Amino acid sequence: MIFSSIEFFVFLALVLSALAMLPREGRRRDLLLFASYVFYGWWDWRFCLLILGSTVVDYLVGRALGRSREPNRRRLLLGTSLLANLGVLAFFKYANFFLDSLRPPFEAAGVEFGSLQVILPVGISFFTFQTMSYTIDVYRGRLAAASSFRDFALFVSFFPQLVAGPIVRGSDFLPQLDREHPARWSNVVEGAGIFFLGFVKKVLFADTLALYVDPVFADPSRWSAMTCWLALIAYAGQIYYDFSGYSQMAIGVGRMLGFELPRNFAHPYRSTSITEFWRRWHISLSGWLRDYLYISLGGNRRGELRTYVNLSITMLLGGLWHGANWTFVVWGGLHGGALALHKLWMRFVTPHVPPQLARGLWPLSWVTTFVFVLITWVFFRAPDFSAAWTYLGQLAGGPGIEWYRVEALTVIAIGALIHVAVVLRDDRDLELDLRRPEWAAVAVAGAFLVLYFAPFGVNPFIYFQF
Repeated sequence: MIFSSIEFFVFLALVLSALAMLPREGRRRDLLLFASYVFYGWWDWRFCLLILGSTVVDYLVGRALGRSREPNRRRLLLGTSLLANLGVLAFFKYANFFLDSLRPPFEAAGVEFGSLQVILPVGISFFTFQTMSYTIDVYRGRLAAASSFRDFALFVSFFPQLVAGPIVRGSDFLPQLDREHPARWSNVVEGAGIFFLGFVKKVLFADTLALYVDPVFADPSRWSAMTCWLALIAYAGQIYYDFSGYSQMAIGVGRMLGFELPRNFAHPYRSTSITEFWRRWHISLSGWLRDYLYISLGGNRRGELRTYVNLSITMLLGGLWHGANWTFVVWGGLHGGALALHKLWMRFVTPHVPPQLARGLWPLSWVTTFVFVLITWVFFRAPDFSAAWTYLGQLAGGPGIEWYRVEALTVIAIGALIHVAVVLRDDRDLELDLRRPEWAAVAVAGAFLVLYFAPFGVNPFIYFQF
């Protein structure tokens, strides 16, 4: 069930109406849990058994960790949770990836084997990271174990952010269950404004840019260097508006239901360093990788060289998290190397640059960061290395046909103006308050723009594949 589909609007209206008729908090949570499983099972009901199994394992591990003080037993319990979650993730997402990687040397030795017929469950990368963060926090003593199985199951399966984030931690969500969440019209109106902005990002911006991006990436050798550069900028916009649009819709639906979900994007393309970019892009994932992987590897506590190694490992695995393809590993590795280089720059160069000169160099810093992010998006978008090298070759001046789409260029220009406006507003987001008549009129006008200009059809969100 896709947020931008008619089915979801009907589903959400039914859920909100039913919640308004239930006076008791316990019944409202029962309904939300049931609705979350209906939402997740809409693609394939069998996947509900998978998320239920993960929920049961981590709930029992959390309860046992809460009762145990013996170090070896606690490590064993944590290992059980990590093995179960990572084992499920490895089987469904990476089994064929590793089999395909091992196939050439085995076939050279005369050994042949096929691929597994595995369907990737939607959102598995998100809810496994979510439940792992819970057990790790309980193990570290930073979070009390959940006492209610229903509440814990709601945390794992809460439908607004279940299939594509933000990755919500137990420390963010579970304390919200200490209070009641009665149906409130003010929540619905506020959440609808947030949802609508995300809806416009996805349906009007991202899907329009896809009309230009998809043909160019499908056969980059046909197109000129300028066309490929513009398509790459369009893809940077597409993936941003697609994913941040989903996150914003998820936050809006959560607000309608009375829950607060964490911000996941903060205008990343205005960043003047790769470190700043990762503080603004997919914030819930970058924070997860920092707190549960980078710090667990030793962070910056084991010397300078180890810090750079830890950064590289973290981003390599972060790239692999995005997909079972070596192109994602290269994408993550490039970002890890850039983060390490930026740390070196900050340590050895920045202290010797006069503040006035540093402030004057910010345009160069922005251009360098943006171009690096653009180039690495080629590996993220391309299906394999051959396609990536072809695209990069075209960017370097390869011959081809000039081709533009006016609507895509218009979206790029609007996106640039929005980022400029955010900078001028001291990084404050543009908000849509539907309680004010003038903003309600803007929303109505925006709805007509969506109906008139948005491409027909329902396009899945890019991050559903992860």
